[in-house]
Amino acid sequence: MVEKLAPRPLASGPDMTTISLVGLYPRRRCDDTADHGLSRAGVRETDSAGWGCWPPVVGEMWKVAMADGSPSGESHHARGRDETSEERADRRWSDLLQELRVAQTGVQILFGVLLTVVFQPRFGDLSATDRNIYVATVVLGAATTGALVGPVSFHRLVTGRRLKPQTVTWASRMTLLALILLLCTMASALLLVLRVALNDSLAVWLVAVMVVWFVVCWFVLPAWQRHAGDTER
Repeated sequence: MVEKLAPRPLASGPDMTTISLVGLYPRRRCDDTADHGLSRAGVRETDSAGWGCWPPVVGEMWKVAMADGSPSGESHHARGRDETSEERADRRWSDLLQELRVAQTGVQILFGVLLTVVFQPRFGDLSATDRNIYVATVVLGAATTGALVGPVSFHRLVTGRRLKPQTVTWASRMTLLALILLLCTMASALLLVLRVALNDSLAVWLVAVMVVWFVVCWFVLPAWQRHAGDTER
């Protein structure tokens, strides 16, 4: 016989804790309390007041609720988020879009400024070397823009075909490629500007320092933290 009862607090004591979810499930009166084995989960199955047998799912809920702060809860937290592959792909895609928005804004501004340089009066005064650097910078900027827009085009062409995990994988690769191209674009643009403003040798050293700084901020620190996280697990 199954009856729906209102939530009741469990008896006080070091081994009993009130769980409001218990009252959401029907309980079944039974004589044999061992058929569910809930005593091993820490849930009192019967008492002198006539408590019935709770369904096994309540015992599992109790295990999860009591896992926080206990040794048995370490494995529960270690496995990360409880999500399907599709849910994980959706979350990663949303995160990737936020990253692309940040990168695209800076690249669009930089590329727009580079396109206007050739129309400035002083462009004709540049040396052949500076002009070659400028051409390389513009080409790198265009390649960076293409790599950052690539994930959007990829997603649009395969949308609706249940390929979200593959889309996220390829979009991540194109984003990483775009970061490398952006690094080259920034280095080339800095070299062009500093060669005009300073002497050649000092410009090269300053560009080298900035490239090292970009590599540390963009690649070394994330790689170090990723390695440290793998070591801790």
